[in-house]
Amino acid sequence: YQRRVRGKAKMGAVDATQFPDLAQRYGVRGYPTIKYFPAGAKLDAEEYDGGRSAGDIVQFVENKLEQFAEPPEIRELLNDDVFTEECREKSICIVSILPDILDTGAKGRNEYLETIKAMGDKYKKRKFGWVWSFAGEQDKLEESLELGGAGYPALAAVNVKKNAVLHHRGGFSKDSINEFLQYVIAGRIAPSVLRKEVPKLRKATPWDGQDGQLPVEEDYSDLDDIELEPLKTEL
Repeated sequence: YQRRVRGKAKMGAVDATQFPDLAQRYGVRGYPTIKYFPAGAKLDAEEYDGGRSAGDIVQFVENKLEQFAEPPEIRELLNDDVFTEECREKSICIVSILPDILDTGAKGRNEYLETIKAMGDKYKKRKFGWVWSFAGEQDKLEESLELGGAGYPALAAVNVKKNAVLHHRGGFSKDSINEFLQYVIAGRIAPSVLRKEVPKLRKATPWDGQDGQLPVEEDYSDLDDIELEPLKTEL
């Protein structure tokens, strides 16, 4: 089983009769004993009480790796490179289009992003790509994916290699998105074929984390003080 976990976890064996101090330090009282060290500082070992077959141990290692793995980054669609890395090069990516910042403010947008992050963490074993933008920022992508036309926020699972998209029709809550992703994984939602080729994304300015600002309107109040010459007409 060492070959099957190579690069994922380190395996070792110790003859406790040759290293009694080490055995005493980690509470080894019988043989064989299997201990494991969780992620982080290697101070205290924990008892492994699972099955002893190679398959059991490999499954245990994979479960622990999933448990301690870092959640995926939820990346803003700032350019075409992001879309390529997260969507074109992965089997499935989850695309979220959020409302304009003027509609939600920073607090509302962060709540949406926290929902996406929670789902990314829950499904980190699936190696999905996770990207987001906001209404109109990547309008050509929205048009290609037929996403956002019914309102925002909008979410879809996209398989660029298969030219397919699956649209989430429910609310933008953890429970609703979780149900949608379960259906996607189980193949219980029929995908739609992309009618338009996914375009190259334009460069965008990253969100600064602040509330939006309304555009400043020109002040024409001082025009009343301007004296205009009468129009001259020629006969």
